[in-house]
Amino acid sequence: MDESGGSGQPRSGNDNSTGPHATPATPAPHPTPDAPVREDRTASHATGTADATGPAGKPVLEKPAPEKPAVEKPAEKPAAEKDEAPAPPDAPAVQPSDTGADGPRPGDHDRTPAHSGPKGRRGPAPQRPEPGGGLLMGRPFGVPVYVTPSWFLVAALITWVFGGQLDHMLPELGGARYLVALFFAVAFYASVLVHELAHTVAALRFKLPVRRIQLQFFGGVSEIEKEAETPGREFVLAFVGPLLSLVLAGVFYLAMQPVEPGTVPSVLLAGLMISNLIVAVFNLLPGLPLDGGRMLRAVVWKLTGKPMSGTIAAAWVGRALAVSVLIGLPLLTQSGLLGADAEDNVGMDTVLDALLAAILAAIIWTGAGNSLRVARLREHLPELRARTLTRRAVPVPGDTPLSEALRRANAAGARALVVVDADGSPLSIVREAAIVGVPEHRRPWVAVSGLAQELTDGMRVSAELAGEELLDALRAHPATEYLVVEQTGEIYGVLSAADVERAFVKAMARPS
Repeated sequence: MDESGGSGQPRSGNDNSTGPHATPATPAPHPTPDAPVREDRTASHATGTADATGPAGKPVLEKPAPEKPAVEKPAEKPAAEKDEAPAPPDAPAVQPSDTGADGPRPGDHDRTPAHSGPKGRRGPAPQRPEPGGGLLMGRPFGVPVYVTPSWFLVAALITWVFGGQLDHMLPELGGARYLVALFFAVAFYASVLVHELAHTVAALRFKLPVRRIQLQFFGGVSEIEKEAETPGREFVLAFVGPLLSLVLAGVFYLAMQPVEPGTVPSVLLAGLMISNLIVAVFNLLPGLPLDGGRMLRAVVWKLTGKPMSGTIAAAWVGRALAVSVLIGLPLLTQSGLLGADAEDNVGMDTVLDALLAAILAAIIWTGAGNSLRVARLREHLPELRARTLTRRAVPVPGDTPLSEALRRANAAGARALVVVDADGSPLSIVREAAIVGVPEHRRPWVAVSGLAQELTDGMRVSAELAGEELLDALRAHPATEYLVVEQTGEIYGVLSAADVERAFVKAMARPS
């Protein structure tokens, strides 16, 4: 989900409480040359020394020498000068709820962050691209449902295996048995969809955004983008899926009673009853990323008061479960405890059983690890704050020569340039990569307006944004720099996507 280096240095942490972050165009005293780096558990202050460095350590805005205005030394054009903005680090996209054994599926948030427009007005909500993930089948409760390509492979496998079983149970069907088997595969995944819809309805009831539902290899997954606020809600959110699978198994059992045994409806209803029972029992196993693991997490969370402790416990139980599946499933098959004749379980069947066990174990192990990673990421997200990562900015008119603008910025100890109109309203941000690309001897003849990127509503972010909301804002409108404004619309400074990435990597490197 995450990382990349960055360029530049945000302002010193001492500036946090001193009002607007935009520095007046008149020269100001230098900040302390070696501002300390402050790190704590609640905020990641990406501060450093006052002499700024650009990408790959190249100077961008230097302190002026005593004899002449400070200008930046020419530097080799970095990769950051490309038009493409570095992608902000991924936030924990989902709180997955699996019918099968698939692990978390990271993705974007559908929650709309608050973007401050000029003079305190709220900008329009960003329109995010529709999440993909396969063939769109519908939007129950407004949540898109996708079928991934892997589902067709599994449906074909189920059709082939169940069709072979029907040849023994209903030999009179002939080739039509594969049509019946295909109907069973579709009906089974319809049951899986109902299981996932149970999670979705519960999440929406708790006002948790659901990004999408995917039907895929070994089941389905509901991508819930926000963590439940209490362990009780977490438990309910996880339990409703297996509960509905048990209800479906009971419905199919009752529907089977009046049907004549040995007929196609009877075989189909029996198969659906057994498959839903297996889905429910499997998901109740107490290990992440299964629903039972989330229930265990909720219990430990309730007992300890720490959601991270619950995640660690459930994830390690999930890993132990993966090892048990890898070793135990082939042994159970060979022993005949699963209903097969042990003498017949040799050769290719043994290889297939071992392969199935290995795939299931790998998915469970990976899902448990992903759950730990997502929980750790969520734990550190609040450390990313726009206000502490923002660079000091100097407002300059558009016709200001670059050399003069750099002199003003260096005199003020600033790290960014904002082009403003005659009334002081921001118009654009001078791109750092563009500054690096201008040779020193040309800077007195180049106006800053020619190096600036025009501001859009998405490039104005509130200084109050932090954590997931901050990453949402950056991801919704990719850019290299963003104008950070106060709620009154006053300029606070410029936020570099590279600084956010660097702070994110630094926060993730800390032990939990």
